[in-house]
Amino acid sequence: MAEFKKAATKDQLAPGECTTVEVDGTAVALFNVGGQFYAIDNTCVHRGGPLGEGELEDNVVTCPWHGWRYDVTTGVSLVNAAAKVAKYQVKVEGNDVLVALE
Repeated sequence: MAEFKKAATKDQLAPGECTTVEVDGTAVALFNVGGQFYAIDNTCVHRGGPLGEGELEDNVVTCPWHGWRYDVTTGVSLVNAAAKVAKYQVKVEGNDVLVALE
């Protein structure tokens, strides 16, 4: 069973924003897409760019280093469908955004 850990509070991330948080020592890219929160691995599979520092448009984040794009709801790259980053479970309890790495 997945263990959820607090990653942020809802008010730290407005709709359309993304950030990088640390959950149990793992860098996680956290996104607010229209009030729904999503979390994926922060490291782009292309060259290791920080996805949490990318630009979010709708449900797609663009890596700031080389422009690779990912669907934040699935972790799948739009540049190369065979490339994927880990997607993590997210739930909101009160004002807390919780992420499970398993």
